[in-house]
Amino acid sequence: MLLLAFDTATPAVTAAIGETGADGSFTLRASAGSVDARRHGELLGPTIARLTEEAGIVLADLDHIAVGIGPGPYTGLRVGLATAHALADALGVPCHGVTTLDALAFATGRSEPFVAMTDARRKEVFWARYDDRLTRVGEVRVDRPAEADTGGLALVGDGARMYADVLGAGSAAPDPLHPDAAAMAELALLRLGRGEELPPPNPLYLRRPDAVEPGAPKKVRQWVK
Repeated sequence: MLLLAFDTATPAVTAAIGETGADGSFTLRASAGSVDARRHGELLGPTIARLTEEAGIVLADLDHIAVGIGPGPYTGLRVGLATAHALADALGVPCHGVTTLDALAFATGRSEPFVAMTDARRKEVFWARYDDRLTRVGEVRVDRPAEADTGGLALVGDGARMYADVLGAGSAAPDPLHPDAAAMAELALLRLGRGEELPPPNPLYLRRPDAVEPGAPKKVRQWVK
């Protein structure tokens, strides 16, 4: 089973191609990533093209696509989701969602409880608790750092790094900072191999966007002299 995974829900643009063999073992065929919050749209397409060449495949060889569904800033998140939908439609393959924080958590390899945290802008963080790298406890939330109920657990992710002064000692070693598509590919293939249902490739928004539709124009009273 050959799968392309990518995520653009954080400042990182990360993509990977992985596969599982008949025995369920995972092989990473190719991966790449860069951190540039302003160039998601410019970087993702060329990165995918380079990875297929490195992996020695063409896009038509893919069996599945997995994409990070956030939460994350709208502009970056929609680049990955739009690309995933377009590729899946063109190739006629299933497209699956992976919660970005779940991919970040899986990359830690941790077997003990911790909190994963990314930057939500507006001086807020997206965060979730995990019993281990595979097991999220509850839903992903968005809060100001001081309001996040981390329970004194170890923290990982760029959100923990940015607000270490507020969060305290639990954020002393927040690596990894950003999601890694290699981990996302492995996580998605693991869950698919177990027959688990992955989320649909729809954006995970935890708050309303800044942009809103304009209201009806105000009525202007005409004065008659």
